[in-house]
Amino acid sequence: MQTHGQCVRELGVKVKRTIVVISAGLGIPSTTRMLADQLAAAVSTHLGELGAQAVLDVVDLRDSATDIANNMVSGYAGPALSDVINRVAAADAMIAVTPTFSASYSGLFKSFFDILDPKFLDGMPVLLGATGGSSRHSLVLDMAIRPLFSYLRAHTMPTAIYASPEDWGQSSGVTGLEFRISQGAGELAAALVSTPVSSVSASAPSTTPVTGFQPDHRAKRGARERTEMTSLPFEQLLAQTQRR
Repeated sequence: MQTHGQCVRELGVKVKRTIVVISAGLGIPSTTRMLADQLAAAVSTHLGELGAQAVLDVVDLRDSATDIANNMVSGYAGPALSDVINRVAAADAMIAVTPTFSASYSGLFKSFFDILDPKFLDGMPVLLGATGGSSRHSLVLDMAIRPLFSYLRAHTMPTAIYASPEDWGQSSGVTGLEFRISQGAGELAAALVSTPVSSVSASAPSTTPVTGFQPDHRAKRGARERTEMTSLPFEQLLAQTQRR
């Protein structure tokens, strides 16, 4: 059986996958943003090798810090923050990178995901990354960040990438940062295009849409919204709208 990427290459179809890149870096320049950019570039490269095109949408949470804090206390997302949330909802996958503070993710990073509905990312493929001042904090990925996204029911990649100061400029190898970035990026790319395209024949014209990948998180979110809108009384629907 042909893989999705093989079918795409034979048909000459350039499938697009939108990846929202969440960076919680606070400084300018930021090593967190640097790692996020390198992960995004690697995913784009791997998708290209599989016959797909990455559409990268980078979100710097520092630009929305005030709006996130206001939403935490008021329950209302202003226009700018609503736009960010909508961009996350429209994405096929996510790259999420945070700096490490006190052996955990940053407050800004956590606050952003706190304002989302707990099932907002249900089924979304996510590649995780973190930066820190010492390699001693590398366990933050599996002890704090991965449990957070497991709670959100996201589909996290097996490889998560941590970068400490000594990692930058390190020679390539099976333990080097470049290798780990490539491995994690390859896993995310495969998650986005690995579904076989059984509905597309080899003789189909190049304009035929490829439908092998279905964004599971969007389907689940839509089903929940339809169920809630048809089963809840008006008073509860109004209360939900006011909370969000």
